[in-house]
Amino acid sequence: MSKLDYMNTSVQEPPLDYSFRSIHVIQDLVSEEPRTGLRPVKHAKSGKSLTQSLWLNNNVLSDLKDFNQVVSQLLEHPQNLAWIDLSFNDLTSIDPVLTTFFNLSVLYLHGNSIQRLGEVNKLAVLPRLRSLTLHGNPIEEEKGYSGITKADRTTAEVWKRMNIKPKKPQFKQDTLRFPGP
Repeated sequence: MSKLDYMNTSVQEPPLDYSFRSIHVIQDLVSEEPRTGLRPVKHAKSGKSLTQSLWLNNNVLSDLKDFNQVVSQLLEHPQNLAWIDLSFNDLTSIDPVLTTFFNLSVLYLHGNSIQRLGEVNKLAVLPRLRSLTLHGNPIEEEKGYSGITKADRTTAEVWKRMNIKPKKPQFKQDTLRFPGP
């Protein structure tokens, strides 16, 4: 890996886009051509993509078997993967393989067949995850599921500003002792 390749790995790069390809199994990505956009995807000398975004939406994936192996074949820096779009597939669970991408900040899972709200807990280990979509999954019907609207976010931010005061250091009187003569 050259320093230049690493520096060129960017979320701003166009995604490696396999959407609308009728893909049934992850292994098919190796032989399938990604969609082309307005800007071409940059590649390293190895021929692997330098993007941090992988779009697999609107396919017929029911599992993510061999995901790590295939992503390593496609991306020069798979550990930098920041955006995965798996929306509108047939996934019934959140595969633990997704929790191995610690730079993941955007994960689209809407329009799948995820049934258990507990599946979402697996993602708690992802420190940079900022955007997660789950609407259009059967978990919407489960008690405790709540979609958050833009208005909800604004209300929460206003409430936070009004009700949470910055912490001030507090000292117990017992801890302020001066040495005696």
